[in-house]
Amino acid sequence: MAPLVGLDLDLGCRMLRIVFCGIVALCAPMSIAAAQNASPHSPPAEPPARTASHWGDELGSTPLAPAHSLPGAAADTLHWPAPPLVDPPRPLRAIYVNAWAFGGGRLAQLVALADSTEINAFVIDVKDDTGYLTYRSAVPTAVAIGADDKPRTRDVEARLRMLAEHGIYPIARIVVAKDPLLASHKAAWAIQSTGGGLWHDRLGFSWVDAFNDSVWVYASQLAAEAVRKGFAEVQYDYVRFPDEPKQRMATAVFASRDSGETLRDGVVHGLRILGQRTRPLGVRFTIDVFGLTTTAQGDMGIGQHWEDLVSTADVVLPMVYPSHYYRGMYDISRPNSKPYEIVHRALEDGLRRTTPLARAAEIRPYLQAFTLGPPRYTPAEVRAQIRAARDVGIESWVLWNPRSAYDPGIFHGREQALSAAGPAAAPIAGARN
Repeated sequence: MAPLVGLDLDLGCRMLRIVFCGIVALCAPMSIAAAQNASPHSPPAEPPARTASHWGDELGSTPLAPAHSLPGAAADTLHWPAPPLVDPPRPLRAIYVNAWAFGGGRLAQLVALADSTEINAFVIDVKDDTGYLTYRSAVPTAVAIGADDKPRTRDVEARLRMLAEHGIYPIARIVVAKDPLLASHKAAWAIQSTGGGLWHDRLGFSWVDAFNDSVWVYASQLAAEAVRKGFAEVQYDYVRFPDEPKQRMATAVFASRDSGETLRDGVVHGLRILGQRTRPLGVRFTIDVFGLTTTAQGDMGIGQHWEDLVSTADVVLPMVYPSHYYRGMYDISRPNSKPYEIVHRALEDGLRRTTPLARAAEIRPYLQAFTLGPPRYTPAEVRAQIRAARDVGIESWVLWNPRSAYDPGIFHGREQALSAAGPAAAPIAGARN
């Protein structure tokens, strides 16, 4: 692996390795028909349902909207400084908040939802899989490639302070390897095609080369900036290689790959870079991974192997969405119709494999709060997943809905949640009383 050169991240391009976990062709025996066209963090918006041919970037069809000022967020209406949010809530109950929701009027609605329910954390896009950032940046590479040219908010600090005032723990989500913007501006960091030019996945997106260290360093620089702005935790997504059929992957050229280096080696190396650069920030190093990693024995062709993941990160979030499991998985003919059984079995496998390890990450699953195929997901299906996690001893979770639209009926009321959690529940500093 070549040394890093320069640190506008023209860091040589000898960089390393890994990409993240999407969940589309959900690996080895998975039915590529069902999973190949869907990435775990790119399910179609509903309603109405989209066809597989339209899947891709979860925000791709959202028109560019002007940045919204935060109502009531003027300096004289907020208490400065906001209460510090140092440690994560126990248990942590989070929802995913996309950049548009965070930067627009929906944020106030989501805060109101958290005020009245068990929700105590938001996972917020800092860089999504378009490569664009939610706010203006001072990171040299981001500025050079125009990653901050389309900010979804211009008052990120005020919004984060408002979350702190409401006792909401803010987690920064940063997509690593699926970054078509970075790939188009820094071809030396991108996966190349045997036919010349940039390689593209079946949906037409280019990816950066996860064997290139600069890719990981760039993500860690964005993380450092996010922490300075007020985020309390960093969550890296797409820490893997593309989940594509072997035929298409045969046309991919990884210029930064060392001789004999495997995809699994690349992911492990990349995760180590992230860990070494994230933990000194004083925050936890967390990663999103394919749900099937808890059960699959190999790396599923994307470089993710369960034991590697849980022995490297502080928190691992397997995306155990029932809609992403192939027919017959765990002897269940229609996994999407059995949310409790799928989540229970998947997490049970993950815990079983984690127990023998000397050092292991916390498991905090992503659960499905969207509809992808029948049946339509209602609060009952979502609560079934939450119950499955609880029944294997996991109390913390994150709900994923690409539109950040959540039915209030999913959640327990705040007092009910605190009562159910009992004395073990530890609120974060500055949390609501």
